[in-house]
Amino acid sequence: MLELTINGVAHQVDAPPEMPLLWVVRDLLGLTGTKYGCGTGQCGACTVHVDGVATRSCTVHAGAVGGKRITTIEGLGASAAELALRAAWVAESVPQCGYCQPGQLMSAAALLATTAEPGAAEIHAAMGGNLCVCGCYARIERAIGRAARPT
Repeated sequence: MLELTINGVAHQVDAPPEMPLLWVVRDLLGLTGTKYGCGTGQCGACTVHVDGVATRSCTVHAGAVGGKRITTIEGLGASAAELALRAAWVAESVPQCGYCQPGQLMSAAALLATTAEPGAAEIHAAMGGNLCVCGCYARIERAIGRAARPT
């Protein structure tokens, strides 16, 4: 039995410690906003926060994150910066198909939590590990800049 704190709620899950966190989140807890993409940590679709750090949940064993704060896309949006990020996403019409967007938002929120006003190069570097098949990169980067400097 594993004890995990996800989105501020303590959960006891019957899972082997080597099960990827992604499957615990999606299959055992029903939090399906976190997406499966590549399964190797290369696309960013499965990004969650572990103690505030953007983490690829497909490559992290659930047993390795016991006692840590895990946040999924369902738990994002409580802080002013996270609300500004969501508003900027809408204002810039970021999503097309939307599949990668939870991971994109999680990576962007982690960046803004550590860098209040990132420059274009910092945004580009922080988001480099998140793939978007629709090619919404310019809109994503504009939205992050807008969220960092709300008017």
